[in-house]
Amino acid sequence: MKKVFLGFLLLANLIVSAQNKPKEVLFTIDDKPYYTDEFERVYKKNLDLVKDESQKDLNQYLELFVGYKLKVNKANKLGLQNNDKYKNELKSYRTQLSKNYTSDSKVTAELVQEGYERMKKEIKASHILILADENASPEDTLKAYNKIVDIRKRIMAGEDFEKLATELSEDPSAKENKGNLGYFTSFRMVYAFETAAYNTPKGQVSKPVRTRFGYHLIKVNDVRDNRGEISVSHIMIMNPKEGEDASRAENTINDIYKKIQQGESFEELAKQFSEDKSSSTKGGLLNKFGSGQLSSEVFENMAFSLSKENPISQPIQSEYGWHIIKFNEKYPLKTLDESKKELETKIGRDDRSRIITNTLTEKLRKKYTVKRNEKAYAAISKLVTNDFYDGKWQFTEDDKTKTTLLTLDKKDISGTAFLTYVKSQQKAGMTLKPVNKLVDLLYSKFVDDQLNTYYNDNLETEFPEFSNVMDEYRDGLLLFDLMEKEIWDRSKTDTLGLKAFYETQKDKHKWKTRLNILVASSTNADMIKKAQGMLKKGKSIQEIKDKLNTKDVINIMFSENTLEVGDPNIPKDTKPEVGLSDVTQKGEYYYVTRVNKVIPEANKTFEECKGKIVNEYQQYLEQNWVTELKKEFKVVVDQAVFERLKATIIK
Repeated sequence: MKKVFLGFLLLANLIVSAQNKPKEVLFTIDDKPYYTDEFERVYKKNLDLVKDESQKDLNQYLELFVGYKLKVNKANKLGLQNNDKYKNELKSYRTQLSKNYTSDSKVTAELVQEGYERMKKEIKASHILILADENASPEDTLKAYNKIVDIRKRIMAGEDFEKLATELSEDPSAKENKGNLGYFTSFRMVYAFETAAYNTPKGQVSKPVRTRFGYHLIKVNDVRDNRGEISVSHIMIMNPKEGEDASRAENTINDIYKKIQQGESFEELAKQFSEDKSSSTKGGLLNKFGSGQLSSEVFENMAFSLSKENPISQPIQSEYGWHIIKFNEKYPLKTLDESKKELETKIGRDDRSRIITNTLTEKLRKKYTVKRNEKAYAAISKLVTNDFYDGKWQFTEDDKTKTTLLTLDKKDISGTAFLTYVKSQQKAGMTLKPVNKLVDLLYSKFVDDQLNTYYNDNLETEFPEFSNVMDEYRDGLLLFDLMEKEIWDRSKTDTLGLKAFYETQKDKHKWKTRLNILVASSTNADMIKKAQGMLKKGKSIQEIKDKLNTKDVINIMFSENTLEVGDPNIPKDTKPEVGLSDVTQKGEYYYVTRVNKVIPEANKTFEECKGKIVNEYQQYLEQNWVTELKKEFKVVVDQAVFERLKATIIK
């Protein structure tokens, strides 16, 4: 909910007007000024997002904007900005947003292009792994390397890759899968592994590949084109819950499959019987998907095996239920432009991000001046001893360590900061010797770290648009916490107030006349007439199905629901009265409806409309609350400034 709430506030703020208009005080709240430039920017960015025309009216929008700022002032007055959860969330948002400013666009574009080109193919590969941590000592690293080289020699001499994977690979899963990783495409494996796999011809074995896990040998078993995306429809009968008849779902899906084979409409059967309510009303139509996008490989593989020539699957069981799948259309791999945003996001989470970070660091070295205090460095570096290698090294802060070690642009950084960094690196297991070389390496990394930190800390100063977005994130988070405290939680917990509010609103929440109905359907007119006759005689559903359906042919099916008059699932011409209908026809289907009960129009109970009542109660509480805030804070609007601003915006 928080993401949706903030998304409305922030969506369009990434695009900011480049005009440098003079800003004036538009209004004050307890003498705190709010300026025209912020009001104009926020109004324009939200103009295309709001559906309520009243919110596009500048006078009305000013009321909303003042109300928004009143709530933020109230949040600050209550001290919500000091909440640790708020601070952590704000920090998290800033970290995410800063990624747009801390990456090299050229390098990112090259990585996007590479990732997309690789995405065109799916590789089936096996591997053998010899473990070697990325911070392992040179001796252990060499030992692992020699071991993988020896294994490769045995493979090149003709020994079976899968057999050696089972016997020698230190990937625990190799004992079961013989090293087989199945099909994958770009961004599914660590970058170095992926690169080696895509650079190894089909049927061949790579040279040793180093990743953070160790050394690998990769055998490329197959390469196929990316399957793209596919559109299918399905009919689903959910797997039985505990205690339910285990055979019901399978029997039902088999009955439906027989009706499809008899020529009945897939879409109509989906509407009547599919238990996937999100797709049944659309004839079973699902959103198009690609490999790995659904949580059922069984379903995906069956879907991709279908075609125009072979459009309907037999019933299959997935983790969720029984399905019949119908092919609609296949779509090729998305274009580069269509994939760009998704690929950029994946790059940010991938080993590739290190390449981007290193490129930015190179630019920052040129952007900022770094001066080292050589005398201080000579003294401080001697404080690091061989205890570092055992993770036992400590230092004591004193006047020597507090001395400025380096100056980065306008910022002085002490020796204490560097030594604290050195201490934190003991956990990394670095083994470079002698210790003075290790200190030089750590100093270089420390400077790079400080360059990136300094640049990141000053994004608000360097990029006004970043500052604007952060201001709105800051206010939006505060407002969310305030609304949760003052409105949303209260509307959920104030049981008496909520029920009292329901009493004033219940006439607005009504059920239409409802029918509890049993519907029999068939594509065979004679069969539906026979079912009608048996219903008149009081026969049960099971008796009718046993009589009219056979092992090979499903002639009649039933559904029973309580529906409002006018619901599209009620057969046309069904009268709102208890009794059995005449036979009606819609398309290929014949129907007989038995109305078991007519439930008159009535107010919905509190429980039946609780969701809407809670929402309306929240709006009611908020309106009254804003009125109270206007009494608590002094609001002064400069009408002359507002009129000039309106003329500028409308023009």
